[in-house]
Amino acid sequence: MIEKRRTILLIIFDLLTAIIVWTLFYVYRLTYIEQVDITFKEGFFKGIAVVPIFWLFVYTLQGTYHNTLRHYRLKIIKQTLYGTLIGVIIVFFSVLLNDFDHLYLYQQYYKLFFVLLGLHFFITLLPRLILTTIHVKRIHKRKFGFKTILIGGSQKAIDIYNEIQDTQPSSGHDFIGFVNINGKDVNLEKHLPYLGHIEEVEDILEKQQVNEAIIALESSDHERLKGIITRLSGYDIRISLVPDSYDILSGQVQMTSIFGALLLTTETNQMPDWQVSTKRFIDIIASTAAMIVLLPVYIILAISVKASSKGPIFFTQERIGKNKKPFKIIKFRTMVVNAEKDGPKLSSSNDSRITGVGKFLRKTRLDEFPQFWNVLKGDMSLVGPRPERQFYIDKITEHDPQYLFLHKVRPGITSWGQVKFGYAENVEQMVQRMKYDLLYIRNMSLALDLKIMFYTIAIIFKGTGK
Repeated sequence: MIEKRRTILLIIFDLLTAIIVWTLFYVYRLTYIEQVDITFKEGFFKGIAVVPIFWLFVYTLQGTYHNTLRHYRLKIIKQTLYGTLIGVIIVFFSVLLNDFDHLYLYQQYYKLFFVLLGLHFFITLLPRLILTTIHVKRIHKRKFGFKTILIGGSQKAIDIYNEIQDTQPSSGHDFIGFVNINGKDVNLEKHLPYLGHIEEVEDILEKQQVNEAIIALESSDHERLKGIITRLSGYDIRISLVPDSYDILSGQVQMTSIFGALLLTTETNQMPDWQVSTKRFIDIIASTAAMIVLLPVYIILAISVKASSKGPIFFTQERIGKNKKPFKIIKFRTMVVNAEKDGPKLSSSNDSRITGVGKFLRKTRLDEFPQFWNVLKGDMSLVGPRPERQFYIDKITEHDPQYLFLHKVRPGITSWGQVKFGYAENVEQMVQRMKYDLLYIRNMSLALDLKIMFYTIAIIFKGTGK
């Protein structure tokens, strides 16, 4: 709720500053460049209506409104500078360049460009810096903090707790308790409430609404760390480790603040904020366009499914999405009604439950087309790991707990695993397919998404899907 209010406030200020900048630039242009009387013509009012919305669009794609509680002043300055430079170039050359009636010297164009750039940068930056400074000061004075749990029970855990607590100003960690690994530790309990054992960590994360977890283990203890990080990875929390000398020398520890203890923050993927925002924008535009353009295809497929066997046209089922949130996935029905009356069962190549039309839909992936609605709602993305039922997630994690990493991103209509492997017929095949999706998450980018979509389109037209 706090982050939502801060984001809304930031958007309001950005809208107001965009209006102020447009007005000041218009007055400057008429007074000092064209040297005519100030009259607010139709073009001015059109700009007031359109230009601020354009700036919000630029900032959104840039990732300015993503994770706003983690903003710091240097990041805000960089974001404002890059966003202003890109936006001013677009506005100047697409709107303003052909709108000057009294300009004869090229120096006047240069002057207008740099005036608009300077006005927009400084006027936009000022309220952003004020908001961020107030927020940072609250963090430093411990009036606001991120709910943090400490995982560990050794002297190392006590040391890192004391180091963070003694740091002035505060680094933003609001410790709510500790989770032990080897059993209850009396020494650490003198400092923090005991929340439970690592085996109960999932319940603790949900009940306590944790924002960050610090694991106080040696980073060389790879197996134990891997197990703990895997269990935490399906939740929307920041995971930090206490680095050793090798981690620092190898450059794995990156500082985002000069305050606070040295911590190694794990990142599931390297996709920058602007690509995350752009990916979501593409999802919305593409899914909306697809549902409109493919309407005739939807109608034909719906009639075919209805004619193939008794039952509904669409099939819905609960799947687990990003941060382990359940949602209802929608597909064209490819099986007979009550196909799982005896319990969950994966399909196979010669599955008698699949209808004649269903086989064609599966080979061409056309059964997935209704999921554009899931994409538009935000449950899914165009590209991402295929979502599974909780029943099979439990089965897969028994074989390989790394599957839980897939819950860090939105599931997709198509995926690298789906392209390379196809539908899985058993849990072992699901584990094999998972490796491709893990590889995708570690290398997420818009370019890789585009490549996967091209492969998927090829499968649709060739009908070679498994």
